[in-house]
Amino acid sequence: MKLKTLVFGAGLLLSAHAWAMTPNNEPIQPILPAKITDPAKVELGKQLFFDPRLSKSGFISCNSCHNLSMGGSDNLPTSIGHNWQEGPINAPTVLNSSLNLAQFWDGRAADLKEQAAGPIANPMEMAFSHTLAVDVLESIPQYRESFKKIYNTKKITIDHVTDAIAAFEETLVTPHSRFDRWLLGDKEALTKTELEGYQLFKNIGCVACHYGPAVGGSSFQKMGIVEPYVTSNPAEGVAGLTGKDADRFKFKVPTLRNVELTYPYFHDGAYWTLEEAVDVMARLQLGRKLSNSEINKITAFLKTLTGEQPRFELPILPPSTNKTPRPQPFN
Repeated sequence: MKLKTLVFGAGLLLSAHAWAMTPNNEPIQPILPAKITDPAKVELGKQLFFDPRLSKSGFISCNSCHNLSMGGSDNLPTSIGHNWQEGPINAPTVLNSSLNLAQFWDGRAADLKEQAAGPIANPMEMAFSHTLAVDVLESIPQYRESFKKIYNTKKITIDHVTDAIAAFEETLVTPHSRFDRWLLGDKEALTKTELEGYQLFKNIGCVACHYGPAVGGSSFQKMGIVEPYVTSNPAEGVAGLTGKDADRFKFKVPTLRNVELTYPYFHDGAYWTLEEAVDVMARLQLGRKLSNSEINKITAFLKTLTGEQPRFELPILPPSTNKTPRPQPFN
């Protein structure tokens, strides 16, 4: 909780000035390709990320809500979990999530490892328990062998499971976007309209919150500073953790990397187009009523933030045995 308190308190201070200290005085930095130092752990994490046997029904995996073929999200206003329950909030993209200062919209998980444990035991998501999830993995010889080689132990723990998933998720970065190529000196990478959109993005103040390699994810801000944000979504943001009314509707600023792929937008998934999202954010956060031309230019810039999507072979999941606990899809 100490880390989260520090994060919440520092967010506003960082967001106003961090861009001024970046290379070439630009508020955004290029994303670096992932460096894999433990390929065996990453491969195990990939298997676990795609394995639906970590859910009570045996149907839901991490990839169900963070689909790596769909920008790391599920393109739904709110995700569908166990027994077709509709979740309370939009699923953030898992791509570049290692660059976030914390995980989840309200920052309740300090890192990817802590985040990975949440959905497994959440009754509205994967609806299992950590104990039963580990029992399933321990019933499968190939998993037992993999965990033994990597963690040098015969006993699998949920700590090992989430550590491996986090190791895989840390590789899910999207470098080499056209905008990154421009930052690195390729002046032909962007069109005149896209460059004008970037200048507008800076000039009207978007970079106060959307800066750094992830173009976001580095602070918590109130949704609806100049005008209130009207929604029927019950999410309270950071206030759900702190109980403070001042933290109501304060959410982690989302990354804008690959934003053209991660519709619908905002914590409630209420807006389906980038143009709508740009208009809403300019009015509610900055008090600016943008023209259609300005909206289109900023939207054009945002689309240059789409980077190379993760490329890998889908894992071959270890087969179940006759000792593997059966999934319970209807209870």
